[in-house]
Amino acid sequence: MRPFTYERATSAQAATAKAAATPGARFIAGGTNLLDLMKLEIETPTHLIDVNGLGFDRIDATEDGGLRVGALVLNTDLAADKRVRKDYAVLSRALVAGASGQLRNKATTAGNLLQRTRCPYFYDPNMPCNKRKPGSGCGAIGGFARQLAVIGTSDACIATHPGDMPVALRALDATVETIRPDGTTRAIPIADFHRLPGDTPHNETVLEKGELITAVTLPKPKKGRHIYRKVRDRASYAFALVSVAAVIGKDGQGVVAIGGVAPKPWRLDTADAALPEGAKAAAQRLFEGARPQPDNAFKLTLAERTIASVIAEARGA
Repeated sequence: MRPFTYERATSAQAATAKAAATPGARFIAGGTNLLDLMKLEIETPTHLIDVNGLGFDRIDATEDGGLRVGALVLNTDLAADKRVRKDYAVLSRALVAGASGQLRNKATTAGNLLQRTRCPYFYDPNMPCNKRKPGSGCGAIGGFARQLAVIGTSDACIATHPGDMPVALRALDATVETIRPDGTTRAIPIADFHRLPGDTPHNETVLEKGELITAVTLPKPKKGRHIYRKVRDRASYAFALVSVAAVIGKDGQGVVAIGGVAPKPWRLDTADAALPEGAKAAAQRLFEGARPQPDNAFKLTLAERTIASVIAEARGA
């Protein structure tokens, strides 16, 4: 791990201003992803700004019947919150499906949104990776790609977003709240928060330099059965081959978001509209234009079958 300096932020405004003015500065909260990347020298920040003291650790009701989840709310606390378990069960289930109990006790809401890919080529400094070193190439294309993306990719990157929580947030139409270094705030729909790789896969979100996540807002609860189904190589502490976050009524109407298949949580309005027709119709719309690699094409069939099982569960079959 390379040397770095450290400070504890006293206000959100001070933290963002310092991050914007300091080359190589990064925010740190739980550190469950960042510290691992620093040990491998994949991330080499020169200065860490600890935001744990900023008070963004509350879950509050909103005036329109939703919830506002602070950026520093721990994954364990969010999953266990009675309001989340009752009205946003897909989110609670997604959180419990992620990582391990020890990591959930440290990982934060904002950190979960910002975690980086687990593509093996990204984690191996000896291999080319445009996400780690722009312009170096993508070793995964034509390499071992079983875990990687089949949709939303580019000729520069086929990595997947690794999270569970963001997939549920996509199904719930959450909004990410931030503060910029100049003190202005903005609300970013979760659908727009993560970027597709294009020619710049190292730019993973729409956050600007120094911009800090302060909260995630959940709208009024969606009606229907809340289901999170994660298919993986082992029963725990493994990233999804395919995950499905869905809120579906007995009539088949609802929404579905997919994880493990794209560089961001994947959801299309056309697929939601096709859910009453069944899993095959929804999957055809979700994966139109898919570009799988030879060893991950199975994800297309796996996703369709997982959606089918979720629809059956929602209908009480």
